[in-house]
Amino acid sequence: MLESLTDPRTIGPLLLTMKVLAIAGGALLPCGVLLAWYLSGKPSPARTVVDFLVAVPLVFPPIATGFILLMLLGRQGPLAAVMPVDVVFAFPGLVLASMVSGLPLLVKPVEAALRTQGKRLSEVAAVLGKTPWQTFRLVLLPAVRRPVLAGWLLALCRSMGEVGVTLMLGGNIIGRTNTLSLEIYNCVFTGELDRAMALCAIIATVSGGMLFTLKRLSAI
Repeated sequence: MLESLTDPRTIGPLLLTMKVLAIAGGALLPCGVLLAWYLSGKPSPARTVVDFLVAVPLVFPPIATGFILLMLLGRQGPLAAVMPVDVVFAFPGLVLASMVSGLPLLVKPVEAALRTQGKRLSEVAAVLGKTPWQTFRLVLLPAVRRPVLAGWLLALCRSMGEVGVTLMLGGNIIGRTNTLSLEIYNCVFTGELDRAMALCAIIATVSGGMLFTLKRLSAI
């Protein structure tokens, strides 16, 4: 297994996955928190639509979610013209797949925390003359920092293990878009079970570290 861990065919997907997680994780945190803040407000038709779109990856098959994004963002798709970069079968597609799959796991717990604690804190902040943005930044955000961190770690774990959306958007191109999860599939398909086990061990180690951190947060 040690030889498999040092194999360039293993190192490549590992580095690619870490790069995707770094960029997607950095984008997920502000996007997820701001979306949760928006969704925790008074019910409206717009919020209902946004809430539905955010929650879809939780209940919709990943391969189907990826197919819909492929149809929307492909060269003939209705959103292709407004995209600043090529998304399909490219690195940005991997980042987008990671964000789509992990976003609801960050948004939902933070939204629930804001609904639970937000009303009372917002009323107090309003009495003290704070604007809604000041209330969010100075009062609400510090109050829900634990759910934010917990949801972010769960989102990263989910993003790292994503296959369906990544396969449809990234295309599993060897040397370009084959992440760790997709490389496990490739190894099983070609009969390289030792290398597939090594890749599983890498994912298990990283995920285990995140879950251990999450458990420690829950105990504090």
